[in-house]
Amino acid sequence: MPPSADKRGAPPAAGGDGIDVLPDEVLQHILGFLEAQESVRTCVLARRWRNLWKSAMVLRILAGEGKFLGSVGKLCNFVDNLLRLRGGSPLDKCELVFTNFARDMSGCSDEDEDRDRLMRLVNTWFWHSVSCQVKVLVLSAYPDCQYEPSLVLDNRHVNSQHLTRLQLEGVVMGSRFLNFSNCPALDYLEFGGCYFDSDDSRPHICAPSVVSLHLLEIWGMIPMLESMPSLLNAFVIAGQESWDTCDLENCNCEFCEHSYGIGDCNGSNDSVLLKCLSEAKCLALWSGIEMFIFKRDLRWCPIFSKLKTLFLNDYWCVPDDYRALVCLLQHSPILEELSIAFCYERHRHERERKGILKPMEGSTAISEHLKIIEVKCHAVDERIFKITLFLCAFNIRLVFY
Repeated sequence: MPPSADKRGAPPAAGGDGIDVLPDEVLQHILGFLEAQESVRTCVLARRWRNLWKSAMVLRILAGEGKFLGSVGKLCNFVDNLLRLRGGSPLDKCELVFTNFARDMSGCSDEDEDRDRLMRLVNTWFWHSVSCQVKVLVLSAYPDCQYEPSLVLDNRHVNSQHLTRLQLEGVVMGSRFLNFSNCPALDYLEFGGCYFDSDDSRPHICAPSVVSLHLLEIWGMIPMLESMPSLLNAFVIAGQESWDTCDLENCNCEFCEHSYGIGDCNGSNDSVLLKCLSEAKCLALWSGIEMFIFKRDLRWCPIFSKLKTLFLNDYWCVPDDYRALVCLLQHSPILEELSIAFCYERHRHERERKGILKPMEGSTAISEHLKIIEVKCHAVDERIFKITLFLCAFNIRLVFY
C-alpha cells in the first residue's frame, strides 16, 4: 500500500541515501540527543534541515563546565532567541542544566544586570516549557549542593495535564509552587539541594499522583508530606543542610517537646515524613548525625504495610541505641530486604566490603518474610561488631564475603 499523500514532514530528497532517506519525525527525534546549540547548527546542512530543529521534541540547554562556551549574556541571548523561534511547539522533554550557577552569577560582567536578567529568564524558560506541554522537565543549578540555593522560581502553581516527571536541583520555591494537585499525570518528583520558602512555617508538598519521590539534602525546614496514595518508592536524605534541630543538649528527641521547627503554621504536631511514606514498597531513609526529624516522626511511627525493601545509612545504627532501627523493623510486617550502609571518609579509596545478615528461624520482633539484610562497609570496626551482636538477639547471623 503506497504511503499516504498527506503524511506529515517533507519527503526525502530524490536519490538521497543515508540519513537523508529518514522522515522528518525520525530526524527530529535524533536532534533531541544533541545539545541545543548543536541542534540549531544543523540548519546549515541543507534546505530540508533549515527548520527541523524548531520541532525537535527534546530541548537540552546545558551550561557550565565547558558545555556552553560563552558569557552569561550570550547564554541569555541564545536561549531567549531559541525559544522565541520555537514558539509553542510541544516538548517531550526539556533539560535546563546550569552546573556552575553560583559561579556564573558571581562572574557577571555588568554587576547585577546580567545576574538579574539570567534569574528572570530562567523563570521564563521554565514556565515556557510547561506551556509547551512538556512531559519531562529538569531544572538543575549546581547539583553538587555546595552553595545555598539562589535560583528562585515564581511562586505559583504548576498546572499541567501532561507533566509526568519533574526534577529540580539547587532551586528556591515557595509554598504555592509545592502544590501539584493540578498535575494529575505527575508520577516522578525529585528535589535535590533545594530550599522551600514558606514564611518561617513548615512547607507542605502536595503531590497526590506521585509514584516515585526523591527528597535529597533539603535546605531549611524539611517539608511535611501530604497524602500520596500512589507512592511506590521514595528516597529521602535529611542531612546537615536541614534547619530541624533540637534546642536541648543530650535530648531524647522521640519524646522531646522543646524542639525548633516542630509542627506547622496550623499547629499540627503530626508526622512530617513517615506517615505519608508508609505507602511505599521500596524506601531509602538517610539521615544526618542528629537524626532529629526521623526520631521525632517515630512518635507516630505508622505501619509500613507494603514495605518490602528498606535502605538505611549508619546513623540509624548508633552503638548502644538501636531503638530507631528496631522501631522501623517492628512496623514493617512484610519487609523482605534490609540494606545498611556504613560510611567512612578515611576509607573511601578502599574496596567496599559487604556482609549478609541471614535471619534464622524463630526471629522475633521483625518480619518473618525478611530474607536478607545487607551491611555495606569499607572496614569492620566496633560499630559493625556491635550491630552484629545486637542482631544476634533476633537470631540473625552475619557472614562476610
